[in-house]
Formats: sequence, structure tokens, C-alpha cells
Amino acid sequence: MHNADFMALLPLMVLSAACAAVMLLIAARRHHGLTLVLTLAGLAATLAVMPEAGRWMPIRITALLTLDTFALFFIALIVLATMATALLGYAYFDAWGGHREEFYLLLLIAALGACVLSMSRHFAAFFIGLEILSIALYALIAYPRRRAASVEAGIKYLVLAAGSAGFLLFGMALLYADRGTLDFSALAAGLSTPGQDRPLLLLAGLALLMVGVGFKLALVPFHMWTADVYQGAPAPVTAFVATASKSAMVALLVRLLAPLDFNTAPELFDILAALAAASMVGGNLLALRQQSVKRILAYSSIAHLGYVLVAILAAGPAFVPAVMFYMAAYTLAQLGSFGVIAMHSTAETEADSLERFRGLFHQRPWMAAVLTAMLLSLAGIPLTAGFIGKFYVILAGTQGRLWWLIITLVLTSGIGLFYYLRIIVTLFSPAQAPRTTPTAAGPAAFSGAAVLTVTTILLVWLGALPESLVRLLQHVTP
Repeated sequence: MHNADFMALLPLMVLSAACAAVMLLIAARRHHGLTLVLTLAGLAATLAVMPEAGRWMPIRITALLTLDTFALFFIALIVLATMATALLGYAYFDAWGGHREEFYLLLLIAALGACVLSMSRHFAAFFIGLEILSIALYALIAYPRRRAASVEAGIKYLVLAAGSAGFLLFGMALLYADRGTLDFSALAAGLSTPGQDRPLLLLAGLALLMVGVGFKLALVPFHMWTADVYQGAPAPVTAFVATASKSAMVALLVRLLAPLDFNTAPELFDILAALAAASMVGGNLLALRQQSVKRILAYSSIAHLGYVLVAILAAGPAFVPAVMFYMAAYTLAQLGSFGVIAMHSTAETEADSLERFRGLFHQRPWMAAVLTAMLLSLAGIPLTAGFIGKFYVILAGTQGRLWWLIITLVLTSGIGLFYYLRIIVTLFSPAQAPRTTPTAAGPAAFSGAAVLTVTTILLVWLGALPESLVRLLQHVTP
């Protein structure tokens, strides 16, 4: 490795140092507030060194990783989502009686794995990053170990994630047996030949690989874990799973598929198109009858990843900016939504059922307004970032002439509007339950309120004035 390689690895090295520093602090002295401060300092330092690392891009760091503007964008998105999750976790666990400090260590480790995924150009780096992320998530989901629902969700995710890892490894082994390399470019080279000349090993390996990726992205029919895990995990952890974890997998999928020409790989296009359509239809229909806000958001996230697949399948000049903008808007909306759930929860019970949110506007108008803005963005209503994101996805789809997928997107978005409005109507309905006690007070409450305020401002700003981010993303190539 050369000096340029080390400089390009600065974000990962600083984030790794932050993990070690937090671990040593926990061993020396347990202090909830101090651990949060050190965690935020490590994440802020990671952001601070990114311009220096960016001076050397684009650069291939050994055979495993690459740093370019695409990777740098997703690293920034993951780090910012992790900072928001840490602040929400501070408010959420403030009144919690157990050990709280390890939460931040696990969160940093998960962020490190997600950043490795966004820089991967090799299946070995892909698997290493995925396992770093997944192992930390197992513990984060089950972190309230005295809460049966959280432990159950952690075990479900552990078992199913281990199964999906088996599919991934077997698929990688078959690809290696056929191509003799684990570089992503080998997949594009193998699929550039005519269909009748493709080896069975390549096609089987690709199919198993898509099963593993489909599980991590919670695409239909690999979505069965999503609602249970979202509902059982603590609200801040659910926010992280829905944002940073999904963003990392989307970045990896784009980098894996961007070199491909779908005209020479129609079978892969058909598989991904079927997954996109099934996710849009299934996710929205499954959300209709849910009585749990977390389960509604879980099923809606399945649909949103289907929308992202439409942009990826378009494979035109607009698809990369469309995916990046959509993931930024989606991340803001999910952080705000689960942030409200975290702030409305108590140390004993999670604010999950629709009835817990009935009349929230009359109790906490600001929280109700924030959640309303987030849900309108997820629904794609104008003057929100979600509307602009969906517009660019449709634009990319029209450039790729994916008419039937665009029609499916528009129709299923109409279905999604129903259950988002259902939550909003509940927020403004007459209150039937007594006023709930806030989870946290003082600095802890301020940390959660800061996240909600910033996400709301950014959501409206990107919806009203998206030009600055759009211009930044127009020339990004994975």
C-alpha cells in the first residue's frame, strides 16, 4: 500500500479508532453522557477527514476497496444517520436502568461495517463489511435483553441473516469457480456473453447472490423478517436498520450492477424487475391492515426499496443521481419517523400501536407536526424531499422506458397514501388516552428534539430547493 491508500482510508481508520476509544472508555468508566460525547466526536472526526481523503479519489485501495465520490456520499450519509441514531438513543435510554454505554460501541461497529460495504469492489470486502454490520445489529436489536419482543426480534434476525449469509457465500463460491476472481467486474464480464453460452455455475451463483442481497434489502419474497424486527427492536435501532444499513446495501447493489448492460443480461433484468414489482405491490398491500406504526413503516420500507430498484434498472444517465437523492430523502424521513416513536416511548413500553398516537397533536403539537411531515415525504407529497426523490426515480424510469414498472410505482404510491393518511388522521383525532410522560428530560430530551428539528428542516429544504444537492450528484459515477 502507498501513502495515497492510507490517506483514502482515513474515514475508516478514524471510525475504527473511535470504536477502540469508546471501548476503552467503557472499560475505564461507565458514563452515559460521556460515552455519547466521545461517540459523536469520533463520528464528527470521520466527517472532518473526508475532504482530505477526497483529495485522492478516485482511487482503488488494493483489490478490495475503492474511494470515489459515490462512496464518499454514502459514507457521509451513513455517518450522519449514525449520529442521529446516537442522539435518539441517548434520549431513548436516558431513563433505562441497564447498562447503556455498549449501545454506542455497537452502533459505531455497525457504522464501520456499513462504510466498508459502500466502498467495496470485491466480494471478500463485501462479505467482511456485511458481517461486521450484521453481527453488531444482532446485539443492537436485542439490546433491551429484558424485553421479550426485542430478544425475539434479535434471534429472528440472527437465524435468518445467518441463512442469507450461507446463500451469499455459496453464490460467491460458484462465481469464483466460474470466473476465477471475486472482483465485481468479473460478474459484468461473465454476463456480457450471449445467454446460451453462459455457464450454469455463473447463473446459479448469480441467483444465490440475489437471494442474499434481497434478504438484506428486505425485498419481496425475502421480506418476512422485516416487520417483526422493526417492531421488536428499540426505536433508535430500527431507525438505524431502516437508514444506514439499507443505504449501505443500496450503495453496494448499485456498484455491483452499474457496469452491467441489461441488454446482454435479460434474465437478470427480469429477476430484478419481478423483485421490484413484487416489493412495491406486496409492501404497500401488507401495510394497509396493520395496527402498529412500526409495522406500517416496515412494510412501507419494502415498497420504497422497490422504487429504488426501478431507478437502478433504468441504467441511464439519471439513475445514479436518482438513487442517491432518493436514499437521502428516505433516510431523513425514516430518521424523523422513528425519532418521534423513540421520543414518544417510555422506559417501560414502546410507542407502537396506532392508539398510542391518537390525539398526539393535542398533547405534543411539535411531535405531531414532525411525524406528519415525515409521512407526507414518504408518501411523495410536493414540497417534501420524498416528492423530489420519487420524481427523479420516475424520470430515470422514463429514460429507460420501464413503463410497466412506472405504472406500478404510481399505482402503489396511491395505495401507500392511504395508510400514511391513516396515521396522520389518528394524530389529529380527539385524544382518548391520558397524557403520556416523555421518555427523557433535560439534555436527553434536547438531543432527541435536535434530531427531529434538523431532519424536518432538511426534509422541507430539499423538497423546496433541491438544486444544490441535484447539481452535486449529477456527475457522480460508481
